[in-house]
Amino acid sequence: MKISIRHRYIKKIPVLEVVSEENKNKALPFVVYYHGWQSAKELSLTQARKLARKGIRVILPDAMNHGERKTGPVSPIPSVTFWSSIQYNIIEFSQLVRHFEKLELIEAGKIGVGGVSMGGITTCALLTQHPEISVAACMMGTPAPLRYIERVMERAEEMDYFVPKDLPLLQSWVNYYDLSKVPEKLAERPVLFWHGTKDPKIPYEDMADFYEKISSEEYAKHSRFITGKDEGHLVKGEMMDVVAEWFEENLSKHETETTIIDVEK
Repeated sequence: MKISIRHRYIKKIPVLEVVSEENKNKALPFVVYYHGWQSAKELSLTQARKLARKGIRVILPDAMNHGERKTGPVSPIPSVTFWSSIQYNIIEFSQLVRHFEKLELIEAGKIGVGGVSMGGITTCALLTQHPEISVAACMMGTPAPLRYIERVMERAEEMDYFVPKDLPLLQSWVNYYDLSKVPEKLAERPVLFWHGTKDPKIPYEDMADFYEKISSEEYAKHSRFITGKDEGHLVKGEMMDVVAEWFEENLSKHETETTIIDVEK
């Protein structure tokens, strides 16, 4: 299967559109897949190709302050550039969807979102406000961004970094996108979570605690959590295959019902 990779700008957002050559002009299941911190859209191409081979149109955007949109150094104030980038991802998601809807290139009711690290945090945040998302995959992100901010602030104090007193107020928007505070927003949607137990950047415990809390709830009955035993902050090829299969089974194959693939926790 020949895969088409098209570089384009959507309302000045640089993206790569990845889709099979034979289907590029057809309405298809649609996935926006977000890269991680200090990464770029090109580094998500392996995952995008795997998804495209499943009959999915994949959009890889550059987050603000990343890739083609990198305009200067990261702010010396802890987490400012990080959360600004995530906020732009969230703001721009609807713009990307709208563009392809107007072109009639999204199969009705088949919108997915996924991402790694910062992109995983973006994914969880989007689930709190976008019921049109049908399927999602959060890879080594966190559904508890407020707790993550607390950890960063604690670390900054330990290392004597300057933090403005009103920084929590400036980042108060995150409160409205904290999935751990409103887990019922999962709303029985198929959401795949994966995290390595030895992740040095985003603690495994936050994801594990979240899933333990929701696992018996009806709204989470189609969610799955896979533990990467002794894995660090890296998604390997085998797990990318699982992600592709997850979207194929839950977004691509079925018109009216969702079927959940059987994966081990």
